[in-house]
Amino acid sequence: MDFGLSEEQEMIVNTVRAFVETEIYPHENEVERSGIVPVELGDEIRRKCINLGFYACNFPEEVGGAGLDHVTFTLVERELGRGSLGLTVFFGRPSGILMACEGEQRERYLLPAVRGEKIDALAITEPDAGSDMRGMKCAARRDGGDFVLNGTKHFISHADVADFVIVFAATGEEETPKGIKKKITAFLVDRGTPGFEILKGYDSVSHRGYHNSTLSFADCRIPEAQVLGEVHRGFDIANQWLYGTRLTVAATCVGRARRVFDLALPYAAERKQFDRPIGANQGVSFKLADMITEIDAADWLTLAAAWQVDAGRPADRQIASAKLYASEMLARVTDEAIQIFGGMGLMDDLPLARFWRDARVERIWDGTSEIQRHIISRDLLRPLGA
Repeated sequence: MDFGLSEEQEMIVNTVRAFVETEIYPHENEVERSGIVPVELGDEIRRKCINLGFYACNFPEEVGGAGLDHVTFTLVERELGRGSLGLTVFFGRPSGILMACEGEQRERYLLPAVRGEKIDALAITEPDAGSDMRGMKCAARRDGGDFVLNGTKHFISHADVADFVIVFAATGEEETPKGIKKKITAFLVDRGTPGFEILKGYDSVSHRGYHNSTLSFADCRIPEAQVLGEVHRGFDIANQWLYGTRLTVAATCVGRARRVFDLALPYAAERKQFDRPIGANQGVSFKLADMITEIDAADWLTLAAAWQVDAGRPADRQIASAKLYASEMLARVTDEAIQIFGGMGLMDDLPLARFWRDARVERIWDGTSEIQRHIISRDLLRPLGA
């Protein structure tokens, strides 16, 4: 097993890190203060990313993407994790689920998303259906050649800047070994479709500038041509592509933790109390040792999961482990960094309080820590008949 990066991967890592430091860092404080990313700034970041050749780098070359393998794309996400999510969202990585587009859908949704002409958002979560996707109440019924969609979605990330939304809705029921479950279908729904409204979501302590929205559907008529994949097979499509979002969460947590560590380490070496650097005290130096050990462990766990996917091997457990460990690691590392800085760590002069708040949501979205533990334990016990 080769633990080194190729020359191309090193170049990609250095390029993305430089982009984040020069194009993202300078705007973070204002976005954190206002909670808003000006439209012009978002468009500028997107344009520069397109010019750099990194837009939709998670898509294959045959549709206009960069065709990066999962390990290399995970390295990209790790570097983007160093920056404010409200800004790096414009360093476009459209939903991989769009590869399920067929026929006219490719020209209308997939290719414009890859070119950076349209932004998509993924709508699964509902007020009464989070981890239990099959419990969703948002439903679509057939009416001639159309579907009529009714219901509500919430916590929908960056829907406020999206041109279209990939909506999952119940379209029937089926008998399963665990009882009656809803059949799920995915739909492509354009902003401005009659009966579809994008509403302001909740104010969050995490990732200011990266907004969540509430989506309302009231007799929203959708042509069957806008079904993504097959009718009643939306659950399969979601499961096929969600692993990518969980790898992204793991990778961005690692990147954010490394940025936090890069602040704490020199501070511990330079800050003096009782006539010597605070890093000379085991109470601080041991914290640093634990922090870097956990960061490195999360990093390798994440890259190993991505490597498993590239090798074509089952990787559900490995991805769940990476997402679980990296997200919980980030919480510990940001908390310890604040402890090292003392009172200054909680002041707005430093970004540590922001990282600390941002870290909290990582254990919830894209599958809670409890869901990841369920995936891991199920993978371990099923072969034994338990």
